[in-house]
Amino acid sequence: MAMENPEDLATLSQLEEGTLLDSLIARFQKKQIYTYIGDILVAMNPFKDLPLYDKQVSEKYKNHEKGQLPPHIFAVADRAYQSMQGRLATGPRNQCIVISGESGAGKTESTKLLLRQIMELCRGNAQLEQQVLQVNPLLEAFGNAQTVMNDNSSRFGKYIQLRFLNNCVKGAKINEYLLEKSRVVHQDDGERNFHIFYCMFAGISASDKEMYGLLEPALYRYINHKYGSEEMVQHWSMKYRGMCNAMNMVGFEEQEQVDMMTILAGILSLGNIEFEPHDSGGLKVTPGSLGWLKAAAGQFGVQEEELQKCLICTMSVTRGESIQRHHTQQQAEDARDSIAKVVYGRVFGWIVSKINELLAPNVDDNVELLEIGILDIFGFENFAVNRFEQLCINLANEQLQYFFNHHIFLMEQREYKEEGLPWEMITFKDNKPILDLFLIKPAGIMCILDEQTAFPQATDRAFVEKLSNSFKGNNYFQIGRSINPVFTVVHYAGKVQYTASGFLEKNRDTIPANIRTLFINSITPLLSVLFAATISRTGTLMPQRKSRHMQVLEDNFNTTRKQSVGAQFRHSLMVLMEKMFAASPHFVRCIKPNRCKLPDMVDNHLVMDQLRYNGLLETIRIRRDGFSWRPSFDEFANRYNILLVKSELPPTRESCEAILHATNLKGWNIGKSRLFFKYWHKEQLAKCVNRLDQAAVIIQKWYKGFRCQRIYRVLVAEMLKERELEREREMELERERVKERELERVREEQHQMELEQERKRQLEQENQEHIAAPVPLPRKKKPQPQPRLHPHASDMAVPPVPRPRSKLIEATPFDNALDHIAKKEEARQREMKRTATIRWFKETQMRKVARNGTFPNWFHGMISRREAENLLADKPLGCFLIRVSQNREGYTLTFKGDNRCKHYMIEVQTNGKYVILGEDQAHASLPDLVEYHKNVGIKPYMELLTVPCGQKSDKESDYEELTHLMKHPVQNNEACIDLGHLSGEQRVHLQLSQMFVPLQPGNITVAERPPILKKISDKKLGSPMKELVKTSPQHFSDEENQGHRAIPRLYPSIRLAMREIQQIRKQVQFSFAETPDSRELGNP
Repeated sequence: MAMENPEDLATLSQLEEGTLLDSLIARFQKKQIYTYIGDILVAMNPFKDLPLYDKQVSEKYKNHEKGQLPPHIFAVADRAYQSMQGRLATGPRNQCIVISGESGAGKTESTKLLLRQIMELCRGNAQLEQQVLQVNPLLEAFGNAQTVMNDNSSRFGKYIQLRFLNNCVKGAKINEYLLEKSRVVHQDDGERNFHIFYCMFAGISASDKEMYGLLEPALYRYINHKYGSEEMVQHWSMKYRGMCNAMNMVGFEEQEQVDMMTILAGILSLGNIEFEPHDSGGLKVTPGSLGWLKAAAGQFGVQEEELQKCLICTMSVTRGESIQRHHTQQQAEDARDSIAKVVYGRVFGWIVSKINELLAPNVDDNVELLEIGILDIFGFENFAVNRFEQLCINLANEQLQYFFNHHIFLMEQREYKEEGLPWEMITFKDNKPILDLFLIKPAGIMCILDEQTAFPQATDRAFVEKLSNSFKGNNYFQIGRSINPVFTVVHYAGKVQYTASGFLEKNRDTIPANIRTLFINSITPLLSVLFAATISRTGTLMPQRKSRHMQVLEDNFNTTRKQSVGAQFRHSLMVLMEKMFAASPHFVRCIKPNRCKLPDMVDNHLVMDQLRYNGLLETIRIRRDGFSWRPSFDEFANRYNILLVKSELPPTRESCEAILHATNLKGWNIGKSRLFFKYWHKEQLAKCVNRLDQAAVIIQKWYKGFRCQRIYRVLVAEMLKERELEREREMELERERVKERELERVREEQHQMELEQERKRQLEQENQEHIAAPVPLPRKKKPQPQPRLHPHASDMAVPPVPRPRSKLIEATPFDNALDHIAKKEEARQREMKRTATIRWFKETQMRKVARNGTFPNWFHGMISRREAENLLADKPLGCFLIRVSQNREGYTLTFKGDNRCKHYMIEVQTNGKYVILGEDQAHASLPDLVEYHKNVGIKPYMELLTVPCGQKSDKESDYEELTHLMKHPVQNNEACIDLGHLSGEQRVHLQLSQMFVPLQPGNITVAERPPILKKISDKKLGSPMKELVKTSPQHFSDEENQGHRAIPRLYPSIRLAMREIQQIRKQVQFSFAETPDSRELGNP
């Protein structure tokens, strides 16, 4: 029974479609969703959560051997990582992981799991690793949507490049392909807009909705006036919080996020603008839409009249004269929708560009980095109505299928023939003719599309007729019979009929002529940046530096805009294929078990179709009978000459055979210039090399031990000899000192005798002359001053006993004392770091940490690690404190654990958010961080913060290092408070609060309003606007004082527009209620 559902389908005894299908279904029913085909992984989407991805499973697949563990997506990540390092078969080389399958097969989830496991494997830069992991939820919110085939379908393609140096991730880059911008303005039945619009309504608070200008979701046309069930609202609310946290983690500024959300709200408002004929000719905005026009203008940061002109007419200059051409109703609606699409597309492009900027490797340009690329691209699609986007998506899948065929079949079988190996050719479904149908120049579908796009008078029907004439008789192209212009392409995955309506316009991707100039001059900085940016040949948004001249930007914009959407997509595919062909590929083939998206259900017919068009039966045959690894003699000999334990080995056929005979490998073959191995030979050779590596380590260990012992003995002998010589020198010096002391004693005795004799002579002379006067007594010595005792000396805490030094750093007889100059320099550098950190805290952090003029009781200033541990020595479990780091710009959280104190580094990001290294949650402030981890444990041990650690003394605070940099306390009568009745900790905090002088209202500098804002408000809105401007700062006073909260640039204008819209709605509802028909309907 074990052979009926083996882990590796290449070991099947019978290669038939039925056997293959039965094996996959049998494994799927046992919750074994992963299966190998040699070194290729097949993954079936279970449509439910499985316990296959926890921490324990992740650890098992680190540096694992393939045959010892079941197939898993983590095994692919580990194999790619080990191959990049050069541990498997080849030397260090770039890798790429290609994830393919139709929409809903589980490609996006597989990408997340691969990223997570690779970050686990390369543990080194915890903060960057978490930022890389946050990229996926951020891009999902803006680039994924619900379709009839998939609730979380990627409506764009992405290639994630992870950059490594010394086995640690140093940066990442995202390449995005063909965002489905048309979804912003239109969705088919059963489909939704991009997730972000629903997340905004579910996750944004009521006050923030007012700030952005958002009303009830049922009012907006671009989301089909639909929202969702309560369960979906909860799901979107959670997704919105995750998206905001991802932006904070990656490093987006708060003002950038506010501007972006305001622009997205502007897109929704723009979609509600409607038009009607004007009495004097042309068009005008309907009265019911004027409020939406004002709202969109305020949200975009432009003037209302200018936005309206861009919608209802086109301005052009001919021979110095301005000519105004009025739009028709359809042209005005197309202009409105094209603005919405291009704005959303540029917002998405800016997000990707910003991610690449923030995650760029911080290394020198001349440093060579290795890379692992992960391709997660849209799956093959065949809807009831297939448009231009489906054509491009299916073209990308054709290109990936060709890449797979080229590596698995074409290249491999061609080498068998060239090297003279006996081989029976395996036939497979080659899709090269289909690619030629699309891409061949100058007569491919994409070239004809660009040709027709260049003609202003060309139509979609003329494009289809041109295709029919060009590909008459082509087996992969069929003419459709319909009222609409349609054509059919026979793809590798089946026939797809495309509706050509809108092909030319989508390929042009035009926007109203004056809209770019209008948005460049917007007072919303982000919108100005988006439209001042250039578009590369691959369709990538490239924001420009502000120092560039506008003329340069204009020239770049015009040259790049000549590229059609199809041309950009073709070029981006070409660049992608170049990257993938230059790397070693790993394949993950995702299978969709049923179209109903239900767990534990398998549609045999659907699965078999996917197995057939993916060519998995042929893949099994070539993996079983073929040789997937084919190194040259030179490559193999240079890599594995160590197996013969020879330093130099000529890269010849004989050398390679000698190496292989020494390893006892079986099943390999040899050609004219290269060797041929089965897929499992890589791991067998890696084991042989690992054995030698381990032997080398043991030899090095013993040799180094012997060498160190020999050096030790020499040093000990030298030390003993030096000590003996030193002892002899000391004895000689001692003898000399004894002699000197003896001579000094004799001289002193002689001198005393002479003095005694002289005194006797003087006394005899005095007695003879007269009686001498009485001799005074000697004066007593003045007592020396004693040190003054501290009045509370008995209460002072005994300083802690110094801890013994570790034996690893214990002084040895061979340690030389540091030079005095070196000590002084080290102390000076340490003091400079300390001073710089204190200056950073004072200038950027002091007012963020202090609340109401005082610090929280868990903040302990700049104290050392040992002082922090001493403070927590007798505290309960979960007690904590936060201190300023002494040698870096950041903080450290010290936590009392079960058996020791733990120290967590808190990083302050460039956007001002606080993150514990290794955590995936960013916080606006330190108090927010503390409150969060009182409810959610700190990873990886999930320990909760409980009791804050107070001050160590009621006489003096822990802020000595910061007090001399703080402001002096207020010197007035009100500040002189009697502290006698307060407790020690309260006294400390109150004294510290006097160091902070809060800003007085007169000292707060109010930013001057830009001239364009004054112009708009004064010209359009008059006194109501001025009154609202006066009241709006009061509306945000509390929030600005707490965190200087960012708001939209034209917030007052947006509020007025929302009021106008609500008033119009009330009037319409009131008039509807007053009509006779409505009364009759209401009272039958």
